[in-house]
Amino acid sequence: SPLDLTSTSTPQLQSSPPAPSLPHLTPTGSAHMVSISTKTPTVRTAIAVGTVSFSNPTPLSLIRTNSLKKGDVLSVARIAGIMAAKMCPEIIPLCHPITLSHVGVELFLRDPDVNADIGGEMKANLAHWGEVGIEAKVECTGATGVEMEALTAVMGAGLTVVDMCKAVDKGMRIEGVRVVVKEGGRSGAWRE
Repeated sequence: SPLDLTSTSTPQLQSSPPAPSLPHLTPTGSAHMVSISTKTPTVRTAIAVGTVSFSNPTPLSLIRTNSLKKGDVLSVARIAGIMAAKMCPEIIPLCHPITLSHVGVELFLRDPDVNADIGGEMKANLAHWGEVGIEAKVECTGATGVEMEALTAVMGAGLTVVDMCKAVDKGMRIEGVRVVVKEGGRSGAWRE
């Protein structure tokens, strides 16, 4: 309760922290771009991750042997992720266009989950057919963070894997896309 009722003197309101708010909304609820004009530029880093899970064994085998008709899936997806990070403000309406100093996208194959077949029944998840793991690291020196650019890089790479493998797997899923590291700026470092 905001009133201090334990005192015999006149009740005083206790200060409480401000209510959380969404910075992209005005007090009337309209969307707007947040001003970063008074923020001090600092080195900012974000790392995002995600996974493309397969619903059958064919894509993993074809990626490993570089036998898909569209070409080298991991190389094309890496370049697509880098391009996606650079195009973030064109895709996400309220993102600031910022100068990125580094975008790195790594993709790696994960073998099928050997524990997925239990008593002859497959688990509901798709990990038993293998996955492509994706990690994007984005850096800049600026007045706003690069979390959206890192997330967009992961999604661009993941969508490229799906596009290049869809002829052999209609049931792929892009899953677990999230920021796992954020550094720089007023709020400092955060890790999942």
